[in-house]
Formats: sequence, structure tokens, C-alpha cells
Amino acid sequence: MSKGLSYRDAGVDIDAGDALVEAIRPFAKRTMRPEVLAGIGGFGALCELPKKYREPVLVSGTDGVGTKLKLAFALGRHDTVGIDLVAMSVNDVLVQGAEPLFFLDYFACGKLDNRVAAEVVSGIAKGCELAGCALIGGETAEMPGMYPPGEYDLAGFCVGVVEKSRILDGRSIAPGDAILGLASSGPHSNGYSLIRRIVAQKKPAFDLLTPTRIYVKPVLSLLEKVAVKGLAHITGGGLVGNVPRVLPKGTRAAIRGAAWPRPEVFRWLQREGGVEEAEMHRVFNCGIGMVVVVAAPDAARAAGELRAAGETVYEIGRIEASAAEEPDAVVS
Repeated sequence: MSKGLSYRDAGVDIDAGDALVEAIRPFAKRTMRPEVLAGIGGFGALCELPKKYREPVLVSGTDGVGTKLKLAFALGRHDTVGIDLVAMSVNDVLVQGAEPLFFLDYFACGKLDNRVAAEVVSGIAKGCELAGCALIGGETAEMPGMYPPGEYDLAGFCVGVVEKSRILDGRSIAPGDAILGLASSGPHSNGYSLIRRIVAQKKPAFDLLTPTRIYVKPVLSLLEKVAVKGLAHITGGGLVGNVPRVLPKGTRAAIRGAAWPRPEVFRWLQREGGVEEAEMHRVFNCGIGMVVVVAAPDAARAAGELRAAGETVYEIGRIEASAAEEPDAVVS
């Protein structure tokens, strides 16, 4: 009697998936918080709210890494994209004033390579450690025929918590307030479709897989010491697209492009790609990964606190009154 077909014959190796779960347990364990009641391995992860909050509000975010993954595939490097995955969600949650509480990932591929998957998850765990949140679960999906050989996709999901009375919504931002810019580590995880077009024409002399900077711990510390009025995570859309998302009606951000040195990676991309200046600010962060808005008298203290926590900080502009027909942000 002939042997019947198995799931492995169809391209899905259940044993490999089980082995991966066991391999990533040590990574997840390093990220645990006391609120986690049950994590990796169950149908659902359990996490209670920190007891220090009187009126806790949950803040959620989700994102991926985008076509930056294509460079990781081409270079055979998989240990940093997990940091990018975490960063894109925890930095978004942070701008509401929230402390990232836990993170889940989704890893999808055509055929599971446990070595590659373990490298990716090790990066995710590293990102969670940097953000102070727990990696409590996720999903590994092996789907034959869905992805080209050697490729995978990533998505991440973060939940944070903030005291209701301390939610940052930008409503107190007013003309005269100072805009502080925190340096990025490079393009982060945005603009890589354009970057890959440029790289296809000429190879760069620097690392385009440098992971997205995670601003959580320094900014949360700042929130305890200085009255921050608003935060903006500079992702796709650049400064001109993201800073206005936290501004109240009747205000705009006037940003001085000369207030910070543009990193060489962005100068190279602009030069080699012939990218116009306005397009640079619409696509890339151009060296500023997070914006902090404070009252002008608080600017020096806020910058000092952030620098003491390891951030590179520049005062990059001011909030101005604006008319309805004026752009919400300008870089001059």
C-alpha cells in the first residue's frame, strides 16, 4: 500500500515550526515584563496592565519593514530587520506619550529556514529590549508558493499604555513653541523603493541596513521631567508630512534645513539619484527621526535631558501661526 501525502510533501514542515518556537523562547524570555502572565506558545498571550496607572488607556500600532527587506535578502543579512520592525511600531505608540507594553510579530515565508527566522526574531527581541516592551507572541506562517525562494515578509503589532490625563495630542501647541529634532540612524525603514532604484545604478560605500533608531526610553524619561507638548515620528512623508499630524489648526511648523547636518547617506542618495530637494523632504527623514515640541523656555532643558540620555538633538525650528491656504510645514 502506497504512503499517502503529508503536509511536508505539500511544502509545510510542522516539525521545523515547532523547533523554531523552541529556538526563540530564550530571545523572548529576555524581554519579559512583570505584567506578562503567559507568552510564547499559547493560543493567546496574557498581559495585565501595570498597576502604576490610575486611568490606563491602551495605545496600539502596527507596521512592517517594507522593501528594506529586499536589501536584507540580497545581502543575506537578517539580524537587524527585526529591530526595524519593532521600532516602526513602538516609536508610533510613543508619540501619544505611551509606554510600549508588549509586541507580537508575524513572519511569513514560502519555506521555513530556521536559521534565518531565528536571526530575524533575535533582532525583534533586541528591539523589544531597547524599547522596554515584552515580546509575548507571534505567528510563523509557512505558505508554499506565496513567496519567492529565500524571501519572507514581516509585520509587527505593539500595544502601549498611557495615563489618560497625560495623553499627548498636540492641542496645547502654540505659535512660538520650539521644535527639537532627534537624529536618525539613517533612512530608517522608509523610502527604500527609491533607495533600491538608486542602489541599482551605483553601489554605496555605507550600510543601508542600519536599523531604525528606537527613541522610547530617552523620550519617556523626558516626559517625566519636561512638559512636552507634542511628538512626531518621522516616517514616510518626512518632516513635511509627519510634523503637521500633531499640530492644532491655525499653526504650522517652520523648519530650518540648515539647523542640522544632513548625514552623508542622504547627500549620496540625492546626488546619485538626482532627487530634488522638495522630494527629499517628502520621502526621507533627512537625518531627523523624531520631533519634540516644547515651549521655547523649556527647549534648552529638554535638549539637555535628551543629550544626557544619549540622543543627538538639534533645535530645528519654531511653531508659527498660519492661514488656511498655507502649508502645514515648510523646510527652508
